[in-house]
Amino acid sequence: MIGEASFYGLYLPWLMVLALGALLALWAVRRLLAAVGAYRWVWHPALFDMALYLLLLYALSRATAAFS
Repeated sequence: MIGEASFYGLYLPWLMVLALGALLALWAVRRLLAAVGAYRWVWHPALFDMALYLLLLYALSRATAAFS
């Protein structure tokens, strides 16, 4: 797996890049779930969002490990 990523000379840890990608994916999934009305069935939305973020981060890390 890649140790760090370079953006115009700024070196970032690869996990930070994945975390940003997971955050953007979470934003999109939250908007979709809110539009569908799925948050009516969620007991604690903040806890649900945190768990969803961790699942997305894990999925992104596994996907990038499979491609490298």
